[in-house]
Amino acid sequence: MGLTKTENFTAEQNQIAAIAKALAHPARIAILQEIFKAQSCICGELVGQINLAQPTISQHLKELKNAGLIKGNIEGTSVCYCIDDNKWSQLKNIFNSFLDRDISINEDCC
Repeated sequence: MGLTKTENFTAEQNQIAAIAKALAHPARIAILQEIFKAQSCICGELVGQINLAQPTISQHLKELKNAGLIKGNIEGTSVCYCIDDNKWSQLKNIFNSFLDRDISINEDCC
């Protein structure tokens, strides 16, 4: 398996790629949507809301947490998750900056 050679890319390019990778699974999008819908921290309700096994959901939560998109707080015997407001604002700014580019189409171009 080849190396990604992330050092060949800018910090912004690596950051966009890392966030995109964390968002690149429909289960993770569903988890984020459920957390937003709850408008609070979610503890054990995700298994009932998303049709996946607890270990699978835990793995997806771990990926989202590693990307900094969510944060977890230990409450008793469970971990409750919520959106990391600061990181989410950064994510929006990064992606808006990246995607908010005008496309100039050249007739001679592909």
